[in-house]
Amino acid sequence: MNVFGIAGRSGMGKTTLLERLVPALNRQGLRVSLIKHSHKDIEVDRPGKDSHRLREAGCQEVLLLGRTRWALMHELRGDAEPPLAYLLSRIQDCDLVLVEGFKSGHFPKLEVWREAVGKPPLWREAQYAGQIVAVASDTALPADAPAPLRLDDLEGVARCVRAHATAISAAG
Repeated sequence: MNVFGIAGRSGMGKTTLLERLVPALNRQGLRVSLIKHSHKDIEVDRPGKDSHRLREAGCQEVLLLGRTRWALMHELRGDAEPPLAYLLSRIQDCDLVLVEGFKSGHFPKLEVWREAVGKPPLWREAQYAGQIVAVASDTALPADAPAPLRLDDLEGVARCVRAHATAISAAG
């Protein structure tokens, strides 16, 4: 499977771009999956529900199956976050895995940057050199921005994703 990242600091509009990009890639015939990393605690279950009660009782994993979807919840219980390669191994067969977050992962990324948010861009930081292949913004970008794109140019963003997505083994 091919992997491509959408990076940027909090509040830049990464998820908003993805909401528009995924349907555009689907229209091009791609089966797209997503891995989203959050620095916050996430809760996909609700207190009082059977699955929540059983997780709280100590289950390491709870797989919930309904008529229209299934979800696997895995409790870390103090263990380290798994590496991206492990998470990729959990994804079913698809054409493209978009990764939101994992800024320091070694795979190509498009940075979403909005000057109005008032946070510095990632592409200028040495640790992201060679990883950020393009920057999408809602304003004109400085000359040092790699492959500048407009956020509203979904076709250009989709072309960039397809051109730079890289096959990454789930084993490493």
